[in-house]
Amino acid sequence: MAVSSGTFSTTFLCIKTASFRSQSSPLSLRLASHPAKLRMVTSATASSEPAATNKKVPRGIMKPRPVSPEMQDVVGLSEIPRTQALKRIWAYIKENDLQDPQNKRDILCDEKLKKIFDGKERVGFLEIAKLIGPHFL
Repeated sequence: MAVSSGTFSTTFLCIKTASFRSQSSPLSLRLASHPAKLRMVTSATASSEPAATNKKVPRGIMKPRPVSPEMQDVVGLSEIPRTQALKRIWAYIKENDLQDPQNKRDILCDEKLKKIFDGKERVGFLEIAKLIGPHFL
């Protein structure tokens, strides 16, 4: 297997088309037959820098945010991204067997979850993401 030096090259061919011409019918399309209309575009990228500098900074729902004390009781951290908080809440629900046996889409809230979910006894699984929003400071 060959190893490259980190330079990548890409070639694209672009063809310009002639405008619509209505010699025989209004819907006929003819391509330009001149090779001058053909052009080559080349793009080269050299990556001699280490891969560690290319790390992306988390944004939006992936960015860790401080959470309320009620949310800390469930997720266990003082700062967490929304995505991870949702995963940990689901893990807590499954670990404590808080899903309704007849309708798995409903969550039966215990005392910790009632603090997060505005004191509701039952919460639909689609409501969870909306109800945790106010707990991110």
